Amino acid sequence: MPASPKMRTLSALLLLLPGVAAAQCPASAPVAPDGRILGHLPYGDVAPGELVAAGPTLTACRLRPEAAADFARLAAAAEASGLGRLYAGSCHRTLPWQESVFCREAVDDPTARAISVAPPGHSEHATGYAVDIAIRPSPNCPDAAGCMAALPLYRWMAANASRFGFEQSFPGANKQGVKWEPWHWRWVGTSGSAPGAARARFIFARARRDYPASPAVP
Repeated sequence: MPASPKMRTLSALLLLLPGVAAAQCPASAPVAPDGRILGHLPYGDVAPGELVAAGPTLTACRLRPEAAADFARLAAAAEASGLGRLYAGSCHRTLPWQESVFCREAVDDPTARAISVAPPGHSEHATGYAVDIAIRPSPNCPDAAGCMAALPLYRWMAANASRFGFEQSFPGANKQGVKWEPWHWRWVGTSGSAPGAARARFIFARARRDYPASPAVP
């Protein structure tokens, strides 16, 4: 049966980066009627002009202004706790960047790959509201999720991040079927009336309804 236009579009998108061969990054995933691919919701990409530098960071990292300001406040409060330091490890990713992340997973099956990373156009990182948080000093052990969750600073963050508008998108055993990622947090504002929060909550409305965050912002 010939591939549908949507499947051909996805296949072309996943082959945009130089050096990414089809055999290394198969893209035969259908698009669900609600726009999901491999279980991931569609998010598109934020305009570059809507992003600002985030800090403190380990690498160049850009977020929407509201999220960047609250992350800076979260990081300052974490450092004041005396338990360690928080850094933004990965923030906004362009579609080609997300494609490279998706395709570098050493798994041929795209369904298995999607457990760990979203395909381009379907990542929360594209919204400018999501950040992968790194904790320093790092435990540097093989079980990244388990080791991070055991750190006192992570437990502080789980108890306090909602005060700064951040919630954990992919808790353990989440209904979306994504790997537990204690480092991945999305900004939705401290309340619906906080500056910029209405837009963030609109973008994440389906995710928050169908795949609740934990810890979550009320």
